[in-house]
Amino acid sequence: MIASIPGHDRPRRLLTSARRALLSLGAATFLAALSAPAPANQLAAHAASGRVGLGKVLTTQDGGQIYGFDIDQNGSDGVLASAQPAASDDSFLVSVETFNQNTGAISKSFQVQTGSVNSYSVNGIFAGDVALITRLVTPPGHTGAQRLYDVMNPVTAEALTGTWTPPLKDVNVQMAAENQSTSTSVLLVIELDNQDKPDLIVSDIAANTFSNVIPLDPNVFGVCNSPYVGQYTAANEAVLALSPDCGAVHGETPLNVLVNLSTGAMTQFNGYNNGPYHAGDVTGLPVDPNTGVAATVTELNAQVEFYDLANQQGIAAVQLPCTGDTSQFNSGSNIAVDPVHKLFLVTETYYCSSSPAGAIVVYDETGKLVETITGFSFSIGEPAPAIIPGKRIGWAFGGPGGFSQLQQFFY
Repeated sequence: MIASIPGHDRPRRLLTSARRALLSLGAATFLAALSAPAPANQLAAHAASGRVGLGKVLTTQDGGQIYGFDIDQNGSDGVLASAQPAASDDSFLVSVETFNQNTGAISKSFQVQTGSVNSYSVNGIFAGDVALITRLVTPPGHTGAQRLYDVMNPVTAEALTGTWTPPLKDVNVQMAAENQSTSTSVLLVIELDNQDKPDLIVSDIAANTFSNVIPLDPNVFGVCNSPYVGQYTAANEAVLALSPDCGAVHGETPLNVLVNLSTGAMTQFNGYNNGPYHAGDVTGLPVDPNTGVAATVTELNAQVEFYDLANQQGIAAVQLPCTGDTSQFNSGSNIAVDPVHKLFLVTETYYCSSSPAGAIVVYDETGKLVETITGFSFSIGEPAPAIIPGKRIGWAFGGPGGFSQLQQFFY
């Protein structure tokens, strides 16, 4: 069981309403049905090298559970936040830790505190090796936490060097679009004091400046519909993928929404909705920022869907290995993109019949299966891995020791 830190969002998603509904159909039914890609010679040479599989295991220095992490795609550093219960029920040991992404060694542990006031989580690393860190402050006698935002500029400074001040009052950063290439970053937030109203904030994190705040319709992009955000840099667009009816069984078709980052104008097109129970929740969305190819994973049908954003149409919908279109138990948890080699990496908590059960399944941008990396110890709702395309290595939750560990892998 992962400990609950007051006011602290866990970096894992709970069972959705659709998953609970399908589970109620019975275990027997539930388990029954258990742009161009990279050049072929490049992929073949990589496969021949044998550099595919698991690597180092990282354990937090203080033994705490990890609340978010990321790695610099242009360096060798990474950052994570750690928290664990301390001596009393209302006291916690927290820290922010940097690590070497090549060796898995912790470089430094700082912001080390024991108490009930402060805790931290990592939102991500952005262009220029700048990390955004949420600091949750719970004053004595209060149960709710105030969210403040610190930056590490750069992460290699191994310290909090400044602040990021949202242009809206009391926002919670739900997720950031993956982008370490440009200073323009996109954050999906909710306004906690305004009925969790969703917005997109377009910001230069390092400069603490904002080029746009784009309001989103809470009836479409509300928390229940679990939207994911990506960034199509070449078109100056954010991309949102969601299930419009909270991922219900026999539910509506998933939506893909393109948002112009300058004007806020939106266009949308339908996603794939395959299978007798339909797609259910969208559980991940990365975007190749150059080609505009996006991929999603969906819960009820254990499929991976590929889309051409420029033409607003589907490319392919494929089943994960060993699954059919009712294999919810074996659905993908999340997905990352390698825009250099034109690959998408799906985290799958329960892969076929392997033990440990978790795997990362790799596809090219046409939906062709490239390779599978097994041996992970994932949990339900696993976040997407963080990858370094130039090195073809990555880190993911999924170490054998549980929530206090990260697992390195090669793909």
